[in-house]
Amino acid sequence: MSLRLQRSDWFWTDLERQVDWYRDEAGEEVADRFITAVEATLAALARQPGLGRPRFTDWPELAGIRSFRAERPFHRLLLFYRHDARTLFAERLVHGSRDLQRRLREPPGLD
Repeated sequence: MSLRLQRSDWFWTDLERQVDWYRDEAGEEVADRFITAVEATLAALARQPGLGRPRFTDWPELAGIRSFRAERPFHRLLLFYRHDARTLFAERLVHGSRDLQRRLREPPGLD
């Protein structure tokens, strides 16, 4: 059984920005493959939400958040999410080399 998937507004913004970047830098086909990879990763997490590792246990505002890499070749991007018994909450989609604690607490687009 899969959890219901809910994407935050910040997740949608992160996704749209990354798709736009791939479209501009690598073309429509790569952007489409990126979307497919993210959706496949979310589907896997909805089936097995424990796949991702807990993150930022010392940061109360990020309590309960987990991360998991997007499918290859987009694995440098991390999906940050929370879950309960019924729903997987996709919170953010961020490049793994960023200052993650800061980035996760601020709205997309401040870079």
